[in-house]
Amino acid sequence: MSDDLEQVKQLKNVFDIIKQELSKVIIGQVDTIEHLLITLLAKGHCLIIGVPGLAKTKLIATLSRVLDLKFNRIQFTPDLMPSDITGTEVLEEDRTTGQKVFKFVKGPVFANIILADEINRTPPKTQAALLEAMQEHEVTISGETYTLEEPFFVLATQNPIEQEGTYPLPEAQLDRFMFNLWMDYPTGEEEKEIVKTTTSAYTPGLKPVVDSEEIIGFQDLIRRVPVADNVIDFAVKLVGMSRPDSESATKSIREWLSWGAGPRASQYLILGAKTRAILDGRPTPDIEDVIKMAKPVLRHRLVTSFTAEAEGVNTLDIVDELLKNI
Repeated sequence: MSDDLEQVKQLKNVFDIIKQELSKVIIGQVDTIEHLLITLLAKGHCLIIGVPGLAKTKLIATLSRVLDLKFNRIQFTPDLMPSDITGTEVLEEDRTTGQKVFKFVKGPVFANIILADEINRTPPKTQAALLEAMQEHEVTISGETYTLEEPFFVLATQNPIEQEGTYPLPEAQLDRFMFNLWMDYPTGEEEKEIVKTTTSAYTPGLKPVVDSEEIIGFQDLIRRVPVADNVIDFAVKLVGMSRPDSESATKSIREWLSWGAGPRASQYLILGAKTRAILDGRPTPDIEDVIKMAKPVLRHRLVTSFTAEAEGVNTLDIVDELLKNI
């Protein structure tokens, strides 16, 4: 137990250093950075929505440098094939024997951090190739299974303004993502700082803070963090209230939602709360940590009804309603 407490302190220090390093390149976006690190440490994946030009690619590339992890960016397009993600077999000839053999050439999914840019631009078959890798942490080609290197973290982006020619992710696939984050425009002061640094000769010097082995150790630590029964009860009750056919659902929830969140939401609420507590230097989470995780965990798991759309009610309003009535 004393070793775990020592690791908690160490992770808190590492987190502070990571934030300092990232701030050399990324101006603002404090909540987004925290949520990304929570997702990584909780062994989850993240879906991020924001207009172009908000440094989504730069943020994740910088994070991979600071964490000393291999990073690959995949630009999703309508003609992208599953093999363009997972890899493919090519026929090679052995020059000494003249024998022809198939050799597997690994695709870009074989990295620690994957940026799946505009995932809704590609057809469901190609989306599914990535989502299988996210769930199983492995790729199967021609009956042979290849294990992906740990840690394995996928950040997928969607563009909210260009809906033409897109293939929205089905609810079952959205559920694979721990968090759904929205990146907002920077404040006036932040934008001034962005313009100053990006239009000058300033080149930030970044140093790796942790490596993959240490991250895996921290991920194992999160799983060992104890959680009080009342915190788990709160998370399960909150998710249960989102289901329209549940006895605990309010009249508004029954009218606004067609489908609520499944058990994976409860799991991610607790994992997120655990990680948030540890990053704050606390040995165990409380109900406030679960409340802070509610919006990023639930916003993409709630399927609104025609009534909600007609009344202009979105999923964030519904999460507020759930928290108000629990």
